[in-house]
Amino acid sequence: MPPVLQDIVISPTVDGASLHLKGLLGIPDSPGPWPAVVVVHEAFGIEAEMRKQVTHLASLGYLALMPDLYTEGGFRKCIGATARALRSGTGRAWADIESARLWLTARDDFTGALGIIGFCMGGGFALLAAASGYDSEETAYQAAAVNYGVLPADLDVIEHSCPVVASYGSKDRAVKDAPARLEALYTRLGVAHDVKEYPGAAHAFMNEKPTGPLLIRPFLKISGIAPDPVAAVDAWKRIDAFFGEHLVSTRP
Repeated sequence: MPPVLQDIVISPTVDGASLHLKGLLGIPDSPGPWPAVVVVHEAFGIEAEMRKQVTHLASLGYLALMPDLYTEGGFRKCIGATARALRSGTGRAWADIESARLWLTARDDFTGALGIIGFCMGGGFALLAAASGYDSEETAYQAAAVNYGVLPADLDVIEHSCPVVASYGSKDRAVKDAPARLEALYTRLGVAHDVKEYPGAAHAFMNEKPTGPLLIRPFLKISGIAPDPVAAVDAWKRIDAFFGEHLVSTRP
């Protein structure tokens, strides 16, 4: 049987989160308990391609939850505030992501091993979340997967990071120097990492089909946003291996 996808309302939520926060939950078809992964969607929200990513994570044996960062108004109303939250490190989007994290960790079928993965805009959130400690001693996640995520202006904010697997395309103009900068930073800091740049791949290369409003898809293609099935398969193999190594159960 394939994994089960459920459209849910995440409750309770932390202060500042979206009212009636929506989410997409992927449940593995194997017996639990399972490690869990918070999934942060790309800039266009929870579209068909993002639903496929949640399904794929669940098929790999992870309890996967994607909070809808556009719950309060959709893409047009929320994209600006969400982008500002990414740049500032504060705001409703972060409260929504934290609400999803706590919702997963409260489940009886959770092993105690938690990761985060993000695509496009979500990759930027995952990169910062990898270094976001919800206490003073450690990060909230055991591993993070960053897929073509933009780097923060100040790399110092991601110095205290959990292990990171990151995937970029050489034709992605928005994050042209990101792979080299991350590789150098994590190597210097001794952070476990796997950073790879795929020659010829563009932004959003892990999607099977183009995303975004139909009217602007031709412009997105011109700007270098396109699927790359070969690179996507390899990226997923690396993510699965990396999560398998670092998302180790912490419950007896």
